[in-house]
Amino acid sequence: MSLNSSTFLNQESHQKLKRNFECLKNSQQQTTSSLQDNPLQNLQLASWEVLEKAQKSGRSKCPRCGSSRMFYCYSCYVPVETVPTKEIPVVKLPLKIDIIKHPNETDGKSTAVHAKLLAPEDVTIYTYPCIPDYEEKRHEIALIFPGPNSISVKDIILHLEKNVEKNVSCGNDDDSSAEPFLKKAKIETKEDRNLSEYKSNSRSEDTVLKKVIFIDSTWNQTNKIITDERLQGLLQIELKTRKTCFWRHQKGKPDTYLSTIEAIYYFLVDYHQEVLKEGYKGQYDNLLFFFSFMYTLIKNAKNSAGKE
Repeated sequence: MSLNSSTFLNQESHQKLKRNFECLKNSQQQTTSSLQDNPLQNLQLASWEVLEKAQKSGRSKCPRCGSSRMFYCYSCYVPVETVPTKEIPVVKLPLKIDIIKHPNETDGKSTAVHAKLLAPEDVTIYTYPCIPDYEEKRHEIALIFPGPNSISVKDIILHLEKNVEKNVSCGNDDDSSAEPFLKKAKIETKEDRNLSEYKSNSRSEDTVLKKVIFIDSTWNQTNKIITDERLQGLLQIELKTRKTCFWRHQKGKPDTYLSTIEAIYYFLVDYHQEVLKEGYKGQYDNLLFFFSFMYTLIKNAKNSAGKE
């Protein structure tokens, strides 16, 4: 083979590799762009067919109060007549959720009702100033709200471990009647055994939360609720790494300020992985069943109108 032929083949091979690289690069850019356009598209959701049919038929009556609504009644927390309950997914949660709603929060704009509709057995909505008494159970309850003393989800176990160790130590303070100087040899005490038994099981009853509280309100209205004495002293958890997709973005607030249903969903995903130490396989994705559908509708409407 001549030198010119060899050079030609090398150039052709180089051009082919370059084209393949450009195709791969464009494909990755398109994927990234697609995810940015709809970051909710990879959720494992139930079929939207029931919602699509309801949208085409328009507003329908609430089976309880008779009000005209679209998809669901935000006052009665039930689907409307054109959305059969049996066609709405039900999500089982690993803990109970209390949502405290500000009295001035507009019901029709709130996403808290999504949680009640989709996880009816595990979610309770209260309207402030109606707040349950958390005093006796505060060691197993957390408040999801940013603050100077708030921790991340991944630090929950460490925080609860410290509380357990503190309680075990306090509970054994009265067992020190024997004289200290007679105990020079290392002897396993009751406290040692309790701590050992506790540490051997990271999924102990004392190292998981039983309930979490969310505040449903615009950020400008939260102060009255968050400063209520009945919520003081609770473990506070902050979600710092998520960005909202909510179409009613609050002016002047960062995109890490989530809507209520987003906060619930992202907390549960992180809790499942960081605290329960289990692989996440979309178990809570259907909490965004309504949210994702509405997001897509609004996104498409804006695109059609040329607003984006």
